[in-house]
Amino acid sequence: MQKKKTAIVTARMTPEVKQRLQERALDANMTLTQYLIICGLGQEIIQVKGLDAVLSELKAQGRNLNQLTTLANMGRLTVLRSDELIDGYAALCERVSRLTEVN
Repeated sequence: MQKKKTAIVTARMTPEVKQRLQERALDANMTLTQYLIICGLGQEIIQVKGLDAVLSELKAQGRNLNQLTTLANMGRLTVLRSDELIDGYAALCERVSRLTEVN
């Protein structure tokens, strides 16, 4: 369950500072609010270039694996070595997940 954001903070700054903050938020693929919250809480922003393409491919492979599993469970398809396929996909997901962890 996501917490509802109801508190408002107002900050005064020069237009130049505001512009720099907006640019940094954009570079981090975040809204200005998200960027300020993370920076204000002292959390590190980690960007992994090219991860969007990897995640897109990983999702596509997951959908394909799910479709194969469904067809196999219906008896319409026989999948050989399916355990190896599933274990390999799970290991790949785990590796990608570790890329986003903050130590």
